[in-house]
Amino acid sequence: MAVERARLFAQRSTSADAPDRLLRIYLNDQLALGVVWRELARRAQTASEGTPDGDTLRAVATAIAEDVVTFQKVMRRLGFNTRTPKAAAAIVAERLGRLKLNGRLLKRSPLSHFEELDTLIMGIDGKVVLWQNLRDGADLGTRLPEIDFDRLVERAREQRAQLEPLHAQAAREALR
Repeated sequence: MAVERARLFAQRSTSADAPDRLLRIYLNDQLALGVVWRELARRAQTASEGTPDGDTLRAVATAIAEDVVTFQKVMRRLGFNTRTPKAAAAIVAERLGRLKLNGRLLKRSPLSHFEELDTLIMGIDGKVVLWQNLRDGADLGTRLPEIDFDRLVERAREQRAQLEPLHAQAAREALR
């Protein structure tokens, strides 16, 4: 029975619809990651309200949330579901990540701020690659001409540039 199911799965995965099926899987994985970055950006923004980093983190968190909406729009235009168990699990995983101890119990550790910024920058770097993959590898630049993938790549680079000075300062405060 299990062998038969594996054979049927292998046949389906090599059928003519495999490219869109694989694209759907890739997009669902990327949506889950985007949800993690969005939630992390919101957390970093909330923790930084009233600090010198607050305005920048608010702007970046807003931009990341807008990028997730744009990504969901891409998925819907392709006929893919944007409400997936992976996206829901990503929210749970991000919230569980908040339980990590960073050397302090009663007040926020500088390491927490640094790690949030570090992780956000990694996510933004991944987003640059994502938009390029969709534009070029999946040929969505042609299939979805209303989506400006070049602008999305540039927007991600701008987000990174906004975070770099905050990240450098947070590294000095946390690691020295």
